[in-house]
Amino acid sequence: MAGKLSAYVSLLLLSFLSVGTLISVHAQKTWCVAKPSSSQAILLENINFACSQVDCGRLQKGGACYSPDNVINHASIAMNLYFQSKGRNTWNCDFKNSGLLTVSDPSYGGCQYS
Repeated sequence: MAGKLSAYVSLLLLSFLSVGTLISVHAQKTWCVAKPSSSQAILLENINFACSQVDCGRLQKGGACYSPDNVINHASIAMNLYFQSKGRNTWNCDFKNSGLLTVSDPSYGGCQYS
């Protein structure tokens, strides 16, 4: 009986520790960026999709995130805007396996990834 009780207490303690770890990982700020290995065609699809769902005004010429004016940069910003607006769920950064989650803030200059 003592062995079963000890095993139960150990299992209960492990479940509490696991939940605590899960909560702390989820609480960490994350961003979604484009995988460098993604094709231009997929990245353009991602820009079109994300910008149909969120305001991508900062990517317009003269916007805070226009430069550098290249597909991977614009896709990363659009994908992250979508990811952030949808609750930062891992599945909102999939983009046909062309999205990459990062814990390093990709913001630069005046371009804030939010």
